[in-house]
Amino acid sequence: MIAVAANEAGKLWGGRFQGGLAPETFALSVSTAVDWRLALYDLSQTKAYAAELTRLGVIKPVQAEAIERAIGQMQEQIASGAIVPAATDEDVHSVIERELVARVGEFGSLVRTGRSRNDQVATDFRLYCRGAAREIAGQLANLVAALIAQANKHVDSVMPGYTHLQRAQPVSLAQVLGRHVISFLRDGVRLQAAEASADELPLGSAALAGSGFDLDVNRLAGLLGFSKVASNSVDAVTSRDFAVDLAYANAMIGVHLSQLAEDIILWVSAEFGFAKLDDAFSTGSSIMPQKKNPDVAELARGKSAGLIGDLTSLLVLLKGLPSAYNRDLQEDKQAVFSGVDSLLVTLPAMSGLVRTLEFDVPAMAAHAGANHSLATELADWFVGAGVSFANAHAVTGRLVQRAESRGKDVTGLTAADLEGALEPDMPRATEVAKALAKFSAKSAVAARKTPSGTSASSVRAQLAASEMALRDLQAFASPA
Repeated sequence: MIAVAANEAGKLWGGRFQGGLAPETFALSVSTAVDWRLALYDLSQTKAYAAELTRLGVIKPVQAEAIERAIGQMQEQIASGAIVPAATDEDVHSVIERELVARVGEFGSLVRTGRSRNDQVATDFRLYCRGAAREIAGQLANLVAALIAQANKHVDSVMPGYTHLQRAQPVSLAQVLGRHVISFLRDGVRLQAAEASADELPLGSAALAGSGFDLDVNRLAGLLGFSKVASNSVDAVTSRDFAVDLAYANAMIGVHLSQLAEDIILWVSAEFGFAKLDDAFSTGSSIMPQKKNPDVAELARGKSAGLIGDLTSLLVLLKGLPSAYNRDLQEDKQAVFSGVDSLLVTLPAMSGLVRTLEFDVPAMAAHAGANHSLATELADWFVGAGVSFANAHAVTGRLVQRAESRGKDVTGLTAADLEGALEPDMPRATEVAKALAKFSAKSAVAARKTPSGTSASSVRAQLAASEMALRDLQAFASPA
């Protein structure tokens, strides 16, 4: 028996090497701190693969029974934390094989027959990404449901709408909340696409050229829940497109969380005063007793930086790799794991924050028509009176300027204020003043009846469509 150095005991290779690894090399190579979360996936894969090797006669039936029993025990012990990597283990695959051999004897190493860590890790990672996409989708669905619930309560609540963070036109609060709903629903579609991207079995590709054993890869795919198998073994061990797809979906969720967070941070400020935070979803200051900070929203906004960084690091990792497996790919998992972990703590907190927000409807309504926000109504009214929009726009702009010079909102201009400001072919000042007196934020909102508009009927239809899409997302997250 050839002696194995201490840090060689957890390796799946080494026959052609003399001596052990330098400690510095092992420290750089070891990956169990990251890839151990793939352990249960690796066991599921090993169980399916052992069944296929048994069909081929590589593993004897009595050996297969022992291997299956041992894998069942290991699944329980890994889940409970009773099995953890040893200091000498190089990666998750070496832990699994070491533990299996310890339970059944040397024939446990037969599960490596015709299989490489290259196709093994690609299979594990795809299984992980598929499950992660569904888990994130479940939390995303909860946030969407919270937003829709708030929106349904505020279809008739009018607030200032903003462009360039300047008051622009009155809108329904429900439509602004619904805007975020639609963004997150698009993210749900991206998660479904990422899950579908990972739905391809690499097992059977071995190191890069394919297995030398007559594996029934379609049977293996069925056992592991894949709907299709890899069509090119070199690509199967090289590609991490599926991981990029999930990282991209995660990054876009992060961007949309940040945008929602920014709206909430503004709304709950004293300067806006449109909403109040629940105590359970806000924090205080260590020095200023009066503070009530929107830390959940701020942390969500901050998490987006890491999610974008995860996607970027993964893309940069992949951009210069030659075909087939390269050890650089050891670094692919951390970016995905980091993003998944980030979203699984951020999404529930943001769901609670949204669910418990209290909106000050009178305060929003009081500001909805201010700061000349109804100027567009006046321009539209002029068009209805036969004035070209270009002329109506120019005259309305001059009326806003006149109102500002007199310390008024444009809707507060009287007939006397309007004298001399209208074109000869326009309605008389008294008619314009009467029209201005009738303008309101509510009437402006009600007038926007296009399907994407902010009227109550339009918003209700938008929310109904979003609820249908939410059910699809929920079904994806929790398949029957």
